[in-house]
Amino acid sequence: MFSLFRENLRIASDSIKSQLLRTILTVLIIAIGITALVGILTFLKAFENTLTSDFASIGSNTITIQRYEFTNQRRGERKIINPVIGYRDVKEFTETFSYPTAKTAISFTGTRNAEVKYENEKTDPEVQVLGVNENFLQNSGLKLDKGRNFTPFDISNNTRVCVLGSDFYKNLFKDDNPIGKTISIRGTKFNVIAILEEKGATFGNNQDLRVLIPIQVARTMFTQPNINYNVSIMVDNPEYLDSAEEEAILTFRNIRKLSPVQPNNFGMGRSDDLVNQIAEITGYLGVAAWAISLITIFGSCIALVNIMLVSVTERTREIGVRKALGAKKSTIAFQFLYEAIIVGQYGGLLGIILGVGIGFLIAKVSGFVFTIPWSAIIAATTITFFIAIVSGLFPALKAAKLDPIESLRYE
Repeated sequence: MFSLFRENLRIASDSIKSQLLRTILTVLIIAIGITALVGILTFLKAFENTLTSDFASIGSNTITIQRYEFTNQRRGERKIINPVIGYRDVKEFTETFSYPTAKTAISFTGTRNAEVKYENEKTDPEVQVLGVNENFLQNSGLKLDKGRNFTPFDISNNTRVCVLGSDFYKNLFKDDNPIGKTISIRGTKFNVIAILEEKGATFGNNQDLRVLIPIQVARTMFTQPNINYNVSIMVDNPEYLDSAEEEAILTFRNIRKLSPVQPNNFGMGRSDDLVNQIAEITGYLGVAAWAISLITIFGSCIALVNIMLVSVTERTREIGVRKALGAKKSTIAFQFLYEAIIVGQYGGLLGIILGVGIGFLIAKVSGFVFTIPWSAIIAATTITFFIAIVSGLFPALKAAKLDPIESLRYE
């Protein structure tokens, strides 16, 4: 039995080698469909990994109060215009919100195009400066590479200290320890107390090129009108998240002096909601990727059937000789089926390599977190095997049913 299997594999391999150009074209046709599938799924996985890690780092037990809801800024045909969350709002919130174990962080973006100077060195005017309080780092999921966090004393006494993103350590300080060094932003000097761990960039937004300073100091430096502040609340136990959210909504509604019948004129968000929404969006994109790829793969299946039928026709006399020498129908059928499977797996392997490679390059260019898409690879391997079986079955049965006398007379 094993010798017969090995003999059929040898004949199938010899046939593939003898028709090298046809085999290459068939392999390429199959590889195109698999490349499209694996490439798109690889990119989507990298995209999902990046966004999920960015939002998940905030913590699943964090609530944010923002100007608008994350999902929708329109209700019906009328655009919702919520008032900005001003400093008085956040100050009153921090003074009145007293949920047990909750830590409240407030922050705002002072500018996105600051220039930071250190001795004779300076950065390009593309640095983001944020005013924050002592809870911002913990609530935002940021970790320190060197140094210490802000203290309540730093915030309440307007101490001119700062925390820098990791890019400053490499570029501005040339890998010299920046702790204790003095930098200048818009003529104001700050003592460096910490460097953040590297976060990378998302959609062109470099999270490692930013400076965090005490919020009151930032308010004296950046006085543009209608500054929108951000509020985040973190509780120790995720089980308390729902009740903390209800308390936060009630507190902020009282601050905004809303009546019971008035809707919220602010947005609420939870980091786990964002992660779930991202997973849902990438799920839809994955379905679209499967639909596009399966159309291409269906074309590959038709091409493989046609090429196998041509192979049966060209080898009709060979089939007659083998049957005359005692070959069974099953032996002939398996010979052509093995040939289709081998060609299909070659195409699948090439498609997987190209797909992963293309997905990797796009992910790196986009700054996404690449991981090997094992699910896509397994799916591609399964699909190519199924294609080979389906495409090779009809030609194999046709070859097995050929009459040996008519086959020997075939020219």
